[in-house]
Amino acid sequence: MARWRKRLDQGLNIQPGEGPAVVAGLALFYLLFTGYFMLRPVRETMGVAGGVDNLQWLFTGTFIATLACLPLFGWLASTVRRRHILPWTYGFFIANLVLFAVVFARDPDGVWQARAFYIWLSVFNLLAISLAWSVLTDLFSTAQGKRLFGLLAAGASLGGLSGPFLGTLLVAPLGHAGLVLLAALLLLGSVGAAGYLQRWRDRHPLPDVGEQPASRPLGGNPFAGATAVLRSSYLLGIALFVVLLASVSTFLYFEQARIISETFTDRTRQTQVFGLIDTVVQALAIVTQVFLTGRLARRLGVGILLVAVPLVMAAGFVWLALSPVFAVFVVVMVVRRAGEYALVRPGRERLFTVLPAEAKYKAKNFIDTVVYRGGDALSGWVKRGLDMLVEHPQLAMLTGAALALAWGLTGGWLGLRQQRLDTGRDR
Repeated sequence: MARWRKRLDQGLNIQPGEGPAVVAGLALFYLLFTGYFMLRPVRETMGVAGGVDNLQWLFTGTFIATLACLPLFGWLASTVRRRHILPWTYGFFIANLVLFAVVFARDPDGVWQARAFYIWLSVFNLLAISLAWSVLTDLFSTAQGKRLFGLLAAGASLGGLSGPFLGTLLVAPLGHAGLVLLAALLLLGSVGAAGYLQRWRDRHPLPDVGEQPASRPLGGNPFAGATAVLRSSYLLGIALFVVLLASVSTFLYFEQARIISETFTDRTRQTQVFGLIDTVVQALAIVTQVFLTGRLARRLGVGILLVAVPLVMAAGFVWLALSPVFAVFVVVMVVRRAGEYALVRPGRERLFTVLPAEAKYKAKNFIDTVVYRGGDALSGWVKRGLDMLVEHPQLAMLTGAALALAWGLTGGWLGLRQQRLDTGRDR
């Protein structure tokens, strides 16, 4: 048994003593993503039901809600000890989920609560996922992140695989209110996994590199994340990378809503299609994360993780411009989302491992929420404007190809900067 465990650890690039932390990190992401992906197909159907031509308004509402949350999270990150940021934030989200469950149980078909839930889930997923990665970049060294982040991200894909399945299986007996309550319980389990990971780090401290210990608050003001981004060319580069990522994703998201609304008119069928796409995406991402991401990062550097998907997406947009049909869209969307989970996300998180603790929480959160949702809102209106100018989607798809190329160039530059910062050549 010990021999097989040793071989497994070697195959997954896990060093002695890291096994419990890897299990806790996998559980953190698995439980978080299972809960989120149970609710995601429902959100997508609500978005289509509200009208494809009105999606930009939901994106704008999400951006405004994100702006409102920024000072609250900034105050929390400045005031409480770092090890308490995640459980306090997730505790607030759990309370929100319980409230939504009560509302859905009383009035399951209300339009405004559906819109509120769409916006809430769109804010929740970015903030909750960003915070989970903040904890990992804080608790793991740069070398550990290089080896393990791709593997840990597989927990997210596993959750993304089981979440749609559980949602499809349980929505009939439990209803939307029951699914929301189950998601709250899963999020509570994620809090427990993060707590175990903190205790593991306490037992295996990193060499002193001058950072504040996790038992102290970060200090500073609630808007420090925004000002830190404006003062750093490296953080501005990450912000631009995220804006371009969000723009590419939004262009595809709007095209998804258009094609699926035209191809499938039944809401139940739409939810099933969204769930099936999620399942295929996560299965492909898991295989890539476990067997490819870490090896690519070690041999070719973080830059390859940030460049590969944008280049493929540029070609995918051209393909969609030439053949805007459902089958082609599914292939492009699956490749984009699987590539983001398996390559882009681990690579983007590694960019923060070379930064001080305050940047890992405050600047990172600002970029992952406000900047991302701002990119969503802006590109949503751009996409809608292009669709109004031209009846066919070719112009929007070619614009998406240009955005993807700019995304790839930004990723390549960031990969070089991260390498220089990691080796101390760029301070």
